[in-house]
Amino acid sequence: MIALALSVLCSSLIFVVFKLFDTYKVQTLYAIITNYFIASICGILFYGDHVDVTTLIQKEWFVRTLALGVLFILIFNIMARTAQKIGVSVASVATKMSFVIPVIIGVMAYSESLSWLKILGILMALIAVYFASVKQESISISKETLLLPFLVFLGSGLIDSSIKYFQETQLTTQEFPLFSATVFFAAGCTGILFILGRSFVVPLKLNTKNMLGGLALGVPNYFSIFFLLKALENDTWNSASIFTINNVAIVMFSTLLGILLFKEKLSAKNWLGILLAVISILIVALS
Repeated sequence: MIALALSVLCSSLIFVVFKLFDTYKVQTLYAIITNYFIASICGILFYGDHVDVTTLIQKEWFVRTLALGVLFILIFNIMARTAQKIGVSVASVATKMSFVIPVIIGVMAYSESLSWLKILGILMALIAVYFASVKQESISISKETLLLPFLVFLGSGLIDSSIKYFQETQLTTQEFPLFSATVFFAAGCTGILFILGRSFVVPLKLNTKNMLGGLALGVPNYFSIFFLLKALENDTWNSASIFTINNVAIVMFSTLLGILLFKEKLSAKNWLGILLAVISILIVALS
């Protein structure tokens, strides 16, 4: 329970940091890439043992983890493009509703059971995410751009499902920091290759402000994954409950932080979403 609460807190802090990027004119792409290397360093520091590269690359999960790191930054870029072309609310809804994918996979692959009450809580959570994220303005979406939120939904769901797969089948608790460090390092390296390729069109712009933004983002980013892995070890709740509570609580808590820290205004639909989020979390947790 404590690990899940800490994962929600760290994930919500990521949204706060992103909001501050606008205030301090931090370039998001460069800060994101820096953040992955900072998060990787955190994993190595908290591993608490000597990291032998030769032993690391022989781990059963190593190659698949590199692929997961590439998926991390790929989905981030698609998410950013979705926000730019369609709207931030659409990108947010697509990301957070993706928890249904690991829930379905948990039932099919790991024989996790869902009571009717828990299914009701999950359906209510989906409605809560929509209402808490949706904005007042109407958005016109062309057929070409319908693919973008679907890719965000699918990719985010695959990331959560992959984390569950590694935790369930290939990782020991002691390896959580090393696993996280490897994922983030792969994501960072992919980002470096991306901006180097893009530098032929857009010149590189490295500065201290972007590095500090990456530092502020990297620490909570690392712990959001680390504590999620710890939460998935919970013997009381299955992964369907963990992912549902995690995603809905992030939407709810980050929305409340937006009100308290940035004086954001919420519509009646947003408040309804928060109320439904609280009810859905209670239903899933107690069922």
